[in-house]
Amino acid sequence: MTMMKTLKMTAMAVGLGAAPAMAADVEVLHWWTSGGEAAALNVLKEDLAGQGIGWQDMPVAGGGGTQAMTVLRARVTSGNAPTAVQMLGFDITDWAKEGALANLNPIAEEGNWDEVIPAALQKFATHDGQWVSAPVNVHSTNWVWANKAIMDELGLEEPQSWDDFVAALEAAEAAGYTALAHGGQAWQEATFFDAVVLSVGGPEFYQASMIDLDPEALGSDQMKEVFDRMGTLRGFVDDNFSGRDWNLATAMVINKEAAFQLMGDWAKGEFLNAGKVPGEDFLCFRFPGSQDQVTFNSDQFAMFSQGDGVSDEQAALAKAIMSPEFQIAFNKVKGSVPARTDLDASALDACGQRAYEDFKAAAASGNLYGSMGHGHANPAAVKNAMYDVITAHFNGEYDSETAVDELVTAVEISQ
Repeated sequence: MTMMKTLKMTAMAVGLGAAPAMAADVEVLHWWTSGGEAAALNVLKEDLAGQGIGWQDMPVAGGGGTQAMTVLRARVTSGNAPTAVQMLGFDITDWAKEGALANLNPIAEEGNWDEVIPAALQKFATHDGQWVSAPVNVHSTNWVWANKAIMDELGLEEPQSWDDFVAALEAAEAAGYTALAHGGQAWQEATFFDAVVLSVGGPEFYQASMIDLDPEALGSDQMKEVFDRMGTLRGFVDDNFSGRDWNLATAMVINKEAAFQLMGDWAKGEFLNAGKVPGEDFLCFRFPGSQDQVTFNSDQFAMFSQGDGVSDEQAALAKAIMSPEFQIAFNKVKGSVPARTDLDASALDACGQRAYEDFKAAAASGNLYGSMGHGHANPAAVKNAMYDVITAHFNGEYDSETAVDELVTAVEISQ
């Protein structure tokens, strides 16, 4: 870090201009600790190093950021907030309501953020007319990742329907492979649930049940079908799934141990980090039945108030995050797509280009939905209540009818 701080100031490739020669470090709390995630984060570190800004790393392992938010709360309570914190969805809104976040409006106005960031993302990046965070990316969660060699061996085509997908899972299992790689953690099962809700009832049902929390939708026959399908998926995971981290499940697909994984497109970063090529070594496709929708989460960096105004280091970090060049370079490595909708994505790989076009089309058509499983549909209390029911059902504690009843009750109590 000392070497970073002694770098001479030069014009950056991203065209952000020079920062003060004696710029301070930025202390960044995040949970990007897997191989692909760490490689992506280095793009941002190097960007800031080019401005003479050091990076104090504060990694907190654990997908979804639950542990990171616990650490953050302790830091803020002690009066020692980090410079910037990776956050998702309603966590940003909660901190903004507490008045803990810096006002980024001058930087946003300079960069025309209002015009290039879709309203579905601005819902979380702004509060009371103020920009409080800088969106790094958009991850979509309704993806299936497939080992192409297994699909070729079994003569499988990309499934277009639920029945097609079940048939492919059955074929993989019959051939001796783990059909569905999975880590038995509540957020991973909630990722399944997002996609299955869309596949069963379409966007209107997703909006009504996951976002509006309509009791009729939550208690409907369609919701029972969702749990029935979750039970079907449970039948295709291996016996050792409990507690497995998501990236280890991805490794099962990479290593030809498993045929498929349902996971957000951060999984692609693991394939790329392993030297795999989309279309040659692995395939990506939307969960059957949700091809026209995108459920998303967006990693954003919220800037914590450091006193009067935004510090030079925070301004540099925000500008770096939102620059077109960085958005492409970062997301090329991370597996996600840019949060901006005005970029040339030709430098992205085949899966990335497909995801970016899906994202832009969904934003334009009203089919871009915040992911329940990743904190972009409802606040944490509701999300966690749903988690409890979903994972209890997945692990055999409830049958589908009981799970529906428990879901209605859990959501009612959590609001």
